[in-house]
Amino acid sequence: MDFSIKNIQLECRALLGSVYPIREIDSILFLVFEKVGNLSRLQIISNSDTKISISVYNQIMGIVERLLNYEPIQYILEETEFYGLLFKVNQSVLIPRPETEELVHWIVEDGKNKPVKAIDFGTGSGCIAISLAKLIPDSKVHAVDISEQALLVASENALRNGTVLTFHQADILTDAFGFLAADFDLVVSNPPYIREKEKVLMQRNVLDYEPVTALFVSDADPLIFYRRIAQLSKKLLKKGGALYFEINEGLGNEMIQLLEELNYLEIELRCDLHGKRRMMKATQS
Repeated sequence: MDFSIKNIQLECRALLGSVYPIREIDSILFLVFEKVGNLSRLQIISNSDTKISISVYNQIMGIVERLLNYEPIQYILEETEFYGLLFKVNQSVLIPRPETEELVHWIVEDGKNKPVKAIDFGTGSGCIAISLAKLIPDSKVHAVDISEQALLVASENALRNGTVLTFHQADILTDAFGFLAADFDLVVSNPPYIREKEKVLMQRNVLDYEPVTALFVSDADPLIFYRRIAQLSKKLLKKGGALYFEINEGLGNEMIQLLEELNYLEIELRCDLHGKRRMMKATQS
């Protein structure tokens, strides 16, 4: 058999074509060749006749088998890129999404490189908190999660990205957070917000592999985490401090009402690059 890059690409496209679009297959293969074969995107494109070893080929086919079971490539490779930084991910944490990068960009843009004291509720992989610590030098960033396993991943990511954070294992819904001083410049969160009834809209790779506790909320009270975090933030934020959320695109009006009832000011709802109402900001009164 000819173990050239070109032939392996054709074989993978044929095997995965029933599960993924061709463009996504090609994007996945770039990641796989880089990780397993130590080949850059440029090498793959310009030297597609290059032969790879049987060992590398077998590793690629093992990855293809997992992809056919809808396992996300980020979990298979145990890493993903977020805002130009590399993060470890496994099934203890959600895979960071591009929409969340937009939220981080908003915060960084607002901050104008001025050091802040910030806290990220429901940190997961730590992608938001670590990105802020990296992008806004000299900031003091805290990160909270209920999951010990998630905090282990986030701690490793902080180390690999050269940042120092303060981590807290706590339950957002029940902990009083009395150990935190009321002097934060900003609070940010991307909490669970997908309603149970919206599960039918989710893809298998999400439902079968990503942590459900980080994704779903009950239909009866889909704002449960937002309400609690907004209430806590009234105590934690300085006057004029900012609260940022990633939200369910279908609950923008309800979120505005919630924040108005808690006397937040300058409430702003922003769309992501796809035109979906995904991000919010409010100011402490």
